[in-house]
Amino acid sequence: MAAYRRSQSGGRRLLIVSYHRVVGDFTGELQRSIPGLLISQETFRKHLEGLSAAGYDFAPLGEALDVMAGRRTARKDLCVVTFDDGYRDVYRYGYPVLKQMGVPAITYLPAALIGTPGRFNHDRLFHLLRLAQARNHRAVFDMMPAPAAELLDTVVSGRQRLSAALDDFIGQYPSTTLLETIDALEKTLGPGPDLLPEQGDLMDWDEVRQMVKDGFEFGAHTLGHVVLTHEPVDVVEREVRESKEIIERETGTTVRDFAYCNGWYSDEVIRVLVRNGFRSAVTTEDMPNRIGGDPFTLKRKVLWENFSVGVSGGYSQSLTVCQLDDCFGALGMRGPVYGRRPQRSQAMANTPLLFNPPEGVSW
Repeated sequence: MAAYRRSQSGGRRLLIVSYHRVVGDFTGELQRSIPGLLISQETFRKHLEGLSAAGYDFAPLGEALDVMAGRRTARKDLCVVTFDDGYRDVYRYGYPVLKQMGVPAITYLPAALIGTPGRFNHDRLFHLLRLAQARNHRAVFDMMPAPAAELLDTVVSGRQRLSAALDDFIGQYPSTTLLETIDALEKTLGPGPDLLPEQGDLMDWDEVRQMVKDGFEFGAHTLGHVVLTHEPVDVVEREVRESKEIIERETGTTVRDFAYCNGWYSDEVIRVLVRNGFRSAVTTEDMPNRIGGDPFTLKRKVLWENFSVGVSGGYSQSLTVCQLDDCFGALGMRGPVYGRRPQRSQAMANTPLLFNPPEGVSW
């Protein structure tokens, strides 16, 4: 399979793997967090060991881009480790493993949320919907915006699993609608300190700078985790430009790499990235990267804990290797979800922030 993938890719496998949260207590965190974002520290370490055993050299993104562009050759297949979102548990549980094993990595940051007590819209929605489920809360739907009422009814009625319903919702609506839904759910559930999730806290800038000092890289992931294809181009421009500026100011490094939220992109978004000095952008399209391929549509394999759980319920090295070598895709058992989307075109003057900053915080 590895030889087949090398021939498909132009001589070398260029695998980019993606993670979100590395956690110390997977079972406990699973009870309150979006499952597909989680991987235990133990499984994360085993992934890295398995990749090395499968013949990959771990490389910084820039080195992989040089090989992909034909500017240099690689003696072995290359693997690039990436993290989206800048969750603090990556600093707590992922970063020590990377340091110990000498594995480089790049983390894509939602720049305006780093160093604040804020939470992502998707984590807030997941938490609020769980509360509604636990209380079997059937709101007066005609008092809520239609999208919020539809989402709540779908989840509370059990017509769709919470994670799947939330994925579909985020894929359909812009960030302004997500905020309206959060506000509606909070009003429906009533006031209380439990409306903001405890989990899902993000790194602060001192933690980011410590990782930079140890040689780890950072890229941009918009200001507040915004799906750019849902937004007009003037908003895209601001999200791209200002996220880059903030990270560069806080870290003293040059930011040249970007991760699309939801993995979705368009030609318009790519043009904005090029105009602002970026050299690459990663998707969530699970496909091989090819020598000579487009650096602004880099393919990634998004991994979480259950990708490695075998029939016995424990960690399966064989299954993990099959996942990493994309055996199921090569056999036609699974296809990629493509990230190219149409771009919303109308301009919006005086567009508000696409997420709610915590009280007392401004950017």
